[in-house]
Amino acid sequence: MGEKDKAENYLEAYNDVFADIVNVLLFDGKRIMNSNQLRQGRERAVYKADGELHEEERDILKYWKRKHVCISVYGIENQTKIDSAMPLRVIGYDGASYREQALKGAQKKKYPVITVVLYFGTDRPWRRPLKLSDCMDIPDELHRYFSDYQLNVFNIAFLPDETVGKFTSDFRIVADYFSQVRKNKEYVPSKETMKHVDAVLKLMSVMTGDHRFEKAQREGEVHNMCEVMDRVEQRGMQKGIRKGQILLIDALKRLDQGETREQLIADGMDEETVDMAFSFHSELNY
Repeated sequence: MGEKDKAENYLEAYNDVFADIVNVLLFDGKRIMNSNQLRQGRERAVYKADGELHEEERDILKYWKRKHVCISVYGIENQTKIDSAMPLRVIGYDGASYREQALKGAQKKKYPVITVVLYFGTDRPWRRPLKLSDCMDIPDELHRYFSDYQLNVFNIAFLPDETVGKFTSDFRIVADYFSQVRKNKEYVPSKETMKHVDAVLKLMSVMTGDHRFEKAQREGEVHNMCEVMDRVEQRGMQKGIRKGQILLIDALKRLDQGETREQLIADGMDEETVDMAFSFHSELNY
């Protein structure tokens, strides 16, 4: 598993977060799954095809047990882009889990496998593919014999505010961020204390491509997104100031070499920086 995948799955691998996601998205917020009932599953499966061994790797897999008896298996897959082959991938993952049960023998109790796909895109919701038949052209005469396979896709950025409010784990902070960015193109952070700070910020960095989230923690302890965003904005301001200083020094050097104000502006330098440099240059050469 690559570093990007590890960061994506880091937060959801915590049992309290995993159970919270399932309870809200599958059970409408009812606390049916308890975090202490979850056990880590094998996310990697090996199978043989064309005479060669191949490997399938899920994002996250958990066994849901009651009184030491497994009643179901849940998987979570993260997506930042719509994948046209997602039904094929999921049926492969689920099939591997069923195959594992079959190999344990007919006497062993069998249990269902459920995969949840979390889509974090903000531009448009995931509408297709939602089932196996969306991936292929099926002749009319074969439809009655075709066994379709449904995806459980949840558009995190498009969840209603009421649904986002039902999360009780750190996933509420993540869902709230993507919901706000999708609706308002900006984010107003909350002062809600995070339990898994490192995991939240790593996921945010990967999903947004903005590594200032992760870097904010390296500069000192943070407890909520208000503190994180304060540091993110401060870093942005400092970066802007440094960039402005570099441009100003460059403009002064070019004026000192005989270039005119008009030449600097024509070369793409903003007028405010050029005027400031021109003023400093005039004072220095007074």
